[in-house]
Amino acid sequence: MVIELQEDVLAPIEVKHQYAVVAITKHGVDIARRLHANFPNTDVYYMSKFERGDEREHNVQLFKNSVRMLFPALFKHYDGIITIISLGAVVRMIAPLLVDKKVDPAVVVIDDRGDNVISMLSGHLGGANALTHTVADALGANAVITTASDVQKTIPVDLFGAKFGWQWDSAEKLTPVSAAVVNEEHVAIVQEAGEKNWWMHDAPMPPSLVEYASLESAMAAKPDAALIISHRLLNEDDLVENHVIYRPKSLVIGMGCNRGTSAEEVDAVIKETLQELGLSIKSVKALVTFELKRDEPCFHDITSKYDWQFKWYTKDELNSQLVTDPSDTVFKYTGVYGVSEPAVRLYSGNDELLLVKKKSGNTTISVAEILF
Repeated sequence: MVIELQEDVLAPIEVKHQYAVVAITKHGVDIARRLHANFPNTDVYYMSKFERGDEREHNVQLFKNSVRMLFPALFKHYDGIITIISLGAVVRMIAPLLVDKKVDPAVVVIDDRGDNVISMLSGHLGGANALTHTVADALGANAVITTASDVQKTIPVDLFGAKFGWQWDSAEKLTPVSAAVVNEEHVAIVQEAGEKNWWMHDAPMPPSLVEYASLESAMAAKPDAALIISHRLLNEDDLVENHVIYRPKSLVIGMGCNRGTSAEEVDAVIKETLQELGLSIKSVKALVTFELKRDEPCFHDITSKYDWQFKWYTKDELNSQLVTDPSDTVFKYTGVYGVSEPAVRLYSGNDELLLVKKKSGNTTISVAEILF
């Protein structure tokens, strides 16, 4: 589908993530796609004349006509807009849309070589400065910040782990927790899952930010605020009032299914299973299966809906893995002794599965934590 941009008509965009990336040149498209690969919390938009045929797979939205007519919709729906367009052109296109620094989205500009990332609009309140650092880090580029007060090297609460695809559960406490970080109050950090190399500065972490080995020890220390990285569903009544929970992409789901199983059934099984295990669906990174199931519409629909990676393995790859309860019947018809369990073992690299295998209706499902 190509978005036909029209004057005074809000573009019919499909919003899946927190940030938009916009490109209008060939080199800009290359940069946009590379950025999305390293910063998954983004929706990508570029001109239809640069279509490559795999846009649906990468959740790219194509458009025709002047990019200027795309910005009103982007301003309405995104927290931040990352443009690979000249700075002067962006200034002229967004000028009529500006309201106030308290409500305008962050706007970041990248040059057409991807060398420099410039914080252009809503640097502090809108998070453009923090977004600039995140984007520059994802591209290996130079971050250009022009606000004199942006000298603290600390955690940007609204972008913490964003380069890995981490998502926060709720925006309700972002402001008070950000204030606690900036004002160097005692902020507890508890990480139960996800990538460990999240500190992005070349200076030591401020002493006001304290890492704890467990939630219990962190809460016992009575911090002013807390940053919690976990794929578990938590009882927030047990946490300090000012906290933000981040969902790292640390889970993989393995599935097998009967031919023609509906996407609705697969969706229901996934949600029910994760709830039973006490896990957040926001932490799922991928759905994996057998190559014979790579064309099942239900798997394509689900992975597209949630923007998950979809990966399948060959017969030899699956048979190389441990299967706790091998099925002779499955082997007779497919040549493998199991699908969901060996698939998650392969993807996660983890021998200790969160769910070895569950049969539900037309599906089998396994769940594992990804080892980083």
